[in-house]
Amino acid sequence: MKTLISQTRSFPAPVRLLMANQFAINLAFYMLMPYLAAHLSDDLGLAAWTVGLVLGVRNLSQQGMFLIGGTIADRYGYKAPILAGCVLRTFGFALLGWVDSLPALIAASAATGFAGALFNPAVRAYLAIEAGERRVDAFSTFNVYYQAGMLLGPLVGLALLAADFRMVCTVAAAIFAALSMLQARALPRRHGVGGEAPANGRAVIGVWAQWRRVAANRPFLLFSAAMIGSYVLTFQVYLALPLAADAALGADGPKATSGLFVASAAVAVAGQLRLTRWAKRRFTPHQALIVGLGAMGAAFLPLALAPASSVPAMLSALLAAVALLAAAGAVVYPFEMDTVVALSGNELVATHYGFYNTVSGLGITLGNLVCGALWDYAHARDAAWLVWLALAATGAGCAAAVAALARTGRLTVPAQAPQPSAA
Repeated sequence: MKTLISQTRSFPAPVRLLMANQFAINLAFYMLMPYLAAHLSDDLGLAAWTVGLVLGVRNLSQQGMFLIGGTIADRYGYKAPILAGCVLRTFGFALLGWVDSLPALIAASAATGFAGALFNPAVRAYLAIEAGERRVDAFSTFNVYYQAGMLLGPLVGLALLAADFRMVCTVAAAIFAALSMLQARALPRRHGVGGEAPANGRAVIGVWAQWRRVAANRPFLLFSAAMIGSYVLTFQVYLALPLAADAALGADGPKATSGLFVASAAVAVAGQLRLTRWAKRRFTPHQALIVGLGAMGAAFLPLALAPASSVPAMLSALLAAVALLAAAGAVVYPFEMDTVVALSGNELVATHYGFYNTVSGLGITLGNLVCGALWDYAHARDAAWLVWLALAATGAGCAAAVAALARTGRLTVPAQAPQPSAA
C-alpha cells in the first residue's frame, strides 16, 4: 500500500485524479452490473430473451461506439467526453433502478454503454499524454485502481442488495454524479495532438481524415489484430472458467465463480506494481508483451491436465488458471497501452484507443462464439482438454504474432512524447 501511495503521488495532479476516477467508475459499475440480470428476470419478471437484449444493447453501445468516443476526444479535448460520459452514466444507472418498461430499460442500457465509449478512450489518452515518458508506470498504477474497483464493487453491491436493487442503482448513480462534479471543477482541459481544436473552435482535420490516418497506420493495425486473442483469453473469466466451475461443482458452481472473480482482481491489485517493475528490469517492452501473452495462454494448461472427475483437482486447476491469467495480464497491460500510444506517433491518441477497443470488442464477440461452439463439441465427446489446449494455443499465437512484428521493426516508431502541460 505504501508503494502504491508513493507511486501515485509521484504523478501530476490530473493523473492522480484520473486514477481515483477510474477506481470510483469501476466501483459503481461492478456494484450494479453483476446483479442486473437477476433484477430483470426475478424482480421485473422479464423473459430470458429480453434480459439478453437489455444486456446486449449495453455491450453493443459501448464496444461499437469506442471509435466515436475516441474521435470526439481528439476533436474537442479529453475533458468534455469524460465529463459527458459520467453524466450520462449517472442518468443511465438511475433509470435502471427505477423503470420497468422494456423501452426505458433499453434506453438506460444504451446510455450506460455509450457513456463508457465516451470516457474510456479519453481517460487513457489523457493519462498517456500527461504521464509523458512514464506511461508504463502510469498505466501500471492505473490498473491497480481499475482492478481494486472491480474487486470491491460486487461486495458493496451485495451489501446494498440487503435493501433492494433500487438502492444499488441510486448509490451507483450518486457516485457518478459526484465524479461529474469533481471533474467539472478539478480536471484541467487537455487536447492531444493531431485533431485538437484551435482558438477559433474549428477542428484542424475532419472526422474522415482522422479515421483515414488511423486506417493508414499499418503497424498499429497489425498490432491491434495480433492482440485480439489476448482479449479473448481475458474474457474466459466470464465464459469458459465459469462453465468449468459449473461442470465440476454443479449447484455450487456460482459460488466458485464468485471466488474466481475475487482471486483474479486480488492478484492484479497485489501484484501489478511488482510485476511491472520485474518486467522492466528483465525485458524490453516488446519482450514483456511476448512473455505475458505466452503466460496468458499457458494459464489454461493446468485445466487441460486436471482430471475432470476430481473436484479438488479441478478447483486447484481453476484457481491456478485464474491467478496466472491475472498475473500475465498485469504484465501485458501497461506495455500494451504504451505500445498503442507509441504506434500512434502521439497523434490522435484517443482515436487510436477507440479503434483498438472496437477491434478488441469485435474479437471478443467472435472468440466467444468459437469458444462456445468448441465447448459444446468437446464436452459431447468427453474431450474438455480440447478447449483448454485451443486457448493455450491462442496465447502462443498472439505471442508469436507480436514477436514477428517486433522482429520486423513494425513496433518501433521513432517519436518523442510531448511534455505534459502545467495543470
